[in-house]
Amino acid sequence: MSTRIDVRKTYKLFIGGAFPRSESGYSYVVNDSKGAFVANAALASRKDARDAVGAARKAQSGWAGRTAYNRAQILYRVAEVMEDRRPQFVQAVQQSEGLSGSKAERVVDEAVDRWVWYAGWADKLTQVVGNANPVAGPFFNLSTPEPTGVVAVLAPERSSLLGLVSVLAPVIVSGNTAVVVSSYSRPLPAVNLAEVLATSDVPGGVVNILTGKAATVAPWLAAHMDVNAIDLGGVAGDPVLATELEVAAADNLKRVRRAPAAEPDWSAAPGLEPMTAFLETKTVWHPMGV
Repeated sequence: MSTRIDVRKTYKLFIGGAFPRSESGYSYVVNDSKGAFVANAALASRKDARDAVGAARKAQSGWAGRTAYNRAQILYRVAEVMEDRRPQFVQAVQQSEGLSGSKAERVVDEAVDRWVWYAGWADKLTQVVGNANPVAGPFFNLSTPEPTGVVAVLAPERSSLLGLVSVLAPVIVSGNTAVVVSSYSRPLPAVNLAEVLATSDVPGGVVNILTGKAATVAPWLAAHMDVNAIDLGGVAGDPVLATELEVAAADNLKRVRRAPAAEPDWSAAPGLEPMTAFLETKTVWHPMGV
């Protein structure tokens, strides 16, 4: 019996619902928690980031125009497909984070449950965050939340799956589209999630995933004039880079979710803040009796 050749994988980017190679042609080695080779991942460049923003912008109005009920169905479908591919995610989390089998299974369970949790919020967020305002005059005054637009998300470096889902799902549930820079050292769960998103009724361009260094790609996203908001969670513990990105984001008045001093406990209940951080409020006045 002949010896099989080892098939070494090189994962691609996820842009506009497709899986292109990095235009630079560069990739980097991904090792597991013990330093053994696992795969190669694409090294995203400035042009890849620009293409991802273009895809996100193109998809944004259509995604925001979907009914909240339909967005809930799609997010729930993501949870369903993740559940079907549970063993693959458990292996990826084990390799990336060095967890035991039981702990990795718990992380995957929590990640799937988080998609379900956010799916449930899709058609309730407006009722909770919106308001009929009291006014001193013959008017109705109604405030409703609106998506901010295209959101750049720097995914957590350590929590490669639960942290990733915890920062991505709240961005898209309300109608935003996302350009995500995955964990550099632990990109495999993000790569697997991209394959799930591609087969879960998520329209192309709603989520775009770049693998590579946040320090290289994030400055272009922070300064990009067609990005409306940025989540800096992926540079937690790096106040110098976080400040540089905040300054770059200020040029077009981006909404900024600031980097924490350290990665939070992603298993804690997320609350509403991750969703409301990327909402605008539209207020409409309407005369009574007309």
